[in-house]
Amino acid sequence: VLRSEWTKMRSVRSTTWSLVVMFVLSIGIGILATATEASRWSHASLKDRILFDPTSLSLTGLLFGQLCIGVLGVIVMSSEYGTGTIRATLAAIPNRRLVLAAKAGVFTALALVIGEIISFLSFYIGQGFLSGSAPQATLGQPGVLRAVIGGGLYIAVLGLFALGLATIIRHTAGAITAFATVLLILPLISQALPSSINDVIARYLPANIGVVMMTVHSGFRSDAPMFSPWAGFAVLCGYSAAALLVGGWMMSRRDA
Repeated sequence: VLRSEWTKMRSVRSTTWSLVVMFVLSIGIGILATATEASRWSHASLKDRILFDPTSLSLTGLLFGQLCIGVLGVIVMSSEYGTGTIRATLAAIPNRRLVLAAKAGVFTALALVIGEIISFLSFYIGQGFLSGSAPQATLGQPGVLRAVIGGGLYIAVLGLFALGLATIIRHTAGAITAFATVLLILPLISQALPSSINDVIARYLPANIGVVMMTVHSGFRSDAPMFSPWAGFAVLCGYSAAALLVGGWMMSRRDA
């Protein structure tokens, strides 16, 4: 089952193009962010210099690449429903939960490897652009390796969450809309709420969890209290597990 899911995933163009766009966006935006900061460093204010986090800056592109991995996670599941090939899959493998587990396992392995490669490349390239102009970070400094590894982990689990949404919704456009709403729209709605409510909600939002995971300094751009990086990662894993469990339950009870 794993072999068949890997064959399906690697043989379609959507996988290749999603990963190519993810590479270009994540690394390209990271280069743009670090190069811009390097050129402005000599004129930076004291506050900006104190709060400067070269690791987080170099990983900025991952916050855009997360959209690509989300789209790919949706397509891995919803495309089979859209084309009707899910019927052939379930005819060959009647155990629907096994099919979902295989899809999730293959996708997670791919997303984790790609996410970590992009995260480490973004870090090294970004520090190269900061060299000689602004403070740099090294993997040996406290919290840096955790933040770089955390970037890849965040990408992988977020993509798994998108796959779970697609299993529930079974429609590409609808699942992508739901994913984008959770990732992009909910933070905007949260900011418009009273601070007492926003402080409670903000720490649970996936986008904010991702920022914390890829940040070395304890400070955060929001005044709301945030989870620690690993506690936030556990919350994100909970979201993905919940989406997959609900999706698996619905998949086993609905017609293909």
